Amino acid sequence: MKKTLALFHGSDHIVKKPMYGLGSKYNDYGCGFYCTEDVELGKEWACKDLNTNAYVNKYELQTEGLKILYLDKASTVLNWITILIQNRTFNLKNNIAKNAVKYLKANYSIDISQYDVVIGYRADDSYFTFAKDFLSNTLSLESLSSALRYGKLGEQIVLISEKAFEKIQFVNSEKVDVSEYYYKRKNRNAEANQKYKNLSDNQDVEKETFIMDLIRGIKK
Repeated sequence: MKKTLALFHGSDHIVKKPMYGLGSKYNDYGCGFYCTEDVELGKEWACKDLNTNAYVNKYELQTEGLKILYLDKASTVLNWITILIQNRTFNLKNNIAKNAVKYLKANYSIDISQYDVVIGYRADDSYFTFAKDFLSNTLSLESLSSALRYGKLGEQIVLISEKAFEKIQFVNSEKVDVSEYYYKRKNRNAEANQKYKNLSDNQDVEKETFIMDLIRGIKK
C-alpha cells in the first residue's frame, strides 16, 4: 500500500478533524471514520437526501506503522459478511438465516479491534440485500462474490484505532451538487440491482455453494 493515501469522506457538513470514538457502533465495521479513495463515490455517499447540504472532505492518511485488514478479495467474502452481521442490524426471518449467523460467527469471525484500519466492501443498499439473501440460502457464495463487484458500489477505508486517527490530516472540502450526485448514487444502485437480479435468476444450484452446503460440510 502507498505510504500516503488520499481519502474522501462524504458528509452533510465539513469535517476538519475526524474524532476517534464517534460514529454508530451499528455501521459495517462498528465505530470508525468511513472513507473512500474515489472522490466520485465520496460525493455520492454525501447525498443521501435531496434536501440537505453535501460536502466531500479530502484527507491524507499516513499508513506507515498502521496494521491494516483487507476484506476486499473474494477469498475473504465469508469474513466480510461475518463482520457485517456482528455490527449491522439484520432481521432474520427464518431458521436458515439464524443458523447461518451462528455458523459464520463460529468459523469466520475476525477480531478487528487488533487492527488500525479496515478495507472492505461497503454494505450500502444493494450490498446489504446481497448479504441477507446469502444468509437466507437464496444466493450462492459464488454469486455473492460476483454481486459485490456490481455497479462499483465501492470499497471503503475505515479508521478504527486511535493510532489511525493520529495519522489523518484534513486537506480541503468541496460543496457537492446534491441534485446531480443524489441521482448518480441512485442510478448506480439501480444498475447493481438489475445485474444482481440477472445473476440470481441464472444461478446453477447444482454446482454453486450455498450457506446450507457450508453448514453441512458439503463441497461442490
